[in-house]
Amino acid sequence: MDSLPFLILVLEWTIRLMVVPIIALRCRPPAALAWVAIVSVQPFLGLLLFLTFGNSRLPRKRIAEHARHRRSFQLDLFPLLREYYVDPEAASEDRSRHLLSVQLGEIPALKGNSLELIDDTQPAIQALIRDIDEATQHVHILVYIWMDDETGRRVCDALIRAEQRGVQCRVLVDAVGSGRFLRNQSRRLREAGVEIHAALPVNPFRKKLARIDMRNHRKLAVIDGRIGYTGSQNICNADYGTRQLEWHDLMLRLTGPIVLQLQAVFCQDWYAETEVQIPREEFFPEAESMGQRVLELFPSGPTYQTQNLHRLLVAMIYEARHEVIITTPYFVPDESLLQAIEVARLRGVIVRLLLPERSDQILVSAAQRSFYRELLEMDVRISLFQPGLLHSKTMTVDNRFAVVGTSNMDIRSFACNLELNLILFDELSVNTVVQQQQKYLAQSLPLKLTAWLQRSRWKTLLEALARLLAPLL
Repeated sequence: MDSLPFLILVLEWTIRLMVVPIIALRCRPPAALAWVAIVSVQPFLGLLLFLTFGNSRLPRKRIAEHARHRRSFQLDLFPLLREYYVDPEAASEDRSRHLLSVQLGEIPALKGNSLELIDDTQPAIQALIRDIDEATQHVHILVYIWMDDETGRRVCDALIRAEQRGVQCRVLVDAVGSGRFLRNQSRRLREAGVEIHAALPVNPFRKKLARIDMRNHRKLAVIDGRIGYTGSQNICNADYGTRQLEWHDLMLRLTGPIVLQLQAVFCQDWYAETEVQIPREEFFPEAESMGQRVLELFPSGPTYQTQNLHRLLVAMIYEARHEVIITTPYFVPDESLLQAIEVARLRGVIVRLLLPERSDQILVSAAQRSFYRELLEMDVRISLFQPGLLHSKTMTVDNRFAVVGTSNMDIRSFACNLELNLILFDELSVNTVVQQQQKYLAQSLPLKLTAWLQRSRWKTLLEALARLLAPLL
């Protein structure tokens, strides 16, 4: 028994000496320092946490397969979309933005689209149900959170009605975000003929998943290859089961050539989970021009070799000349994003952050607040949304460029989650998003540096401690 403390000590130092080099090889410096600190203080717990959460990369085989499928889909879509592609070289003033987004997202911008912005949960869900009820061929839905609540069951009922009409329905939901829904509703859907699968199941013996908090955070729907949806809206009641805060989401209803790109993303994710190819000739109809909107779909996540969305947003902030407006529920920037904002302010660019006053994530919220003083001292204009939890994710630059979608402004969204955003290039589309941001601003209160500095030292200390974990959040 006397040797037990010595044995524990040896094991602790063995863990420290073995894990630290692995951390250095696998993690970026900020995250590496955080992990080294955790493992140094609590070797056994730190090792367990690192093995569970520390590897932000998918297996190489899955990355290679995903890249091959992306290239294959773009080659197959070329004849259908050729006349709608926007040539970056002919984009005049926006040439650099088009080139960068194509290089990072691997999908070109398309003209000939229409766009409807829906800024409330019930109208968004009602529009989706209406389109499902009018479907004649197929319905594809991919979503992070599908709750077993009144809203979730209404959409289930619509899918069952569609199956009864002979419409093929496929559903892909995140295994963690929609765990209860899968347990309670998947059997009913399967019995009705709906194909439903879990994305990234949590299974330590499943080689396709390297990290249990690496989630498929995308939200999209495709109806008959003609109508598409994407944005921040999950399939659930507006309170997300909290019975307290009403969440404010943003959904985009799309028609035109861009819907075929949405379809391609769904098919790729479906294959990644099921290894079943959806027949392309049946689900990719001839594209038709439906409007004047110039849009580009921008998938991101660990299936890409680089943090492509992070690079795009940082580059756009550096390019800004007049104003950058960001709305996000979670803002935990890394050093490069923070530096881009600081440089923008030094160049005289107005930077506005619209953030929720209240949050559902205690630790993330504390880390987020730890940046407020630094941002306010840069003269960044922070406004706190009052009516509920602002869950909309948008960024506009100079009224010439906008990003709307599923991604938050944090490391998890940039490095760990599969995300889906839409880039808007035309003036009318961008102005639509700016007008929505102004609506949020009208329901927000400005945060002043003088008031912020008067908070208690305990709050400041707790937020500073939370900030130490920011690279891991």
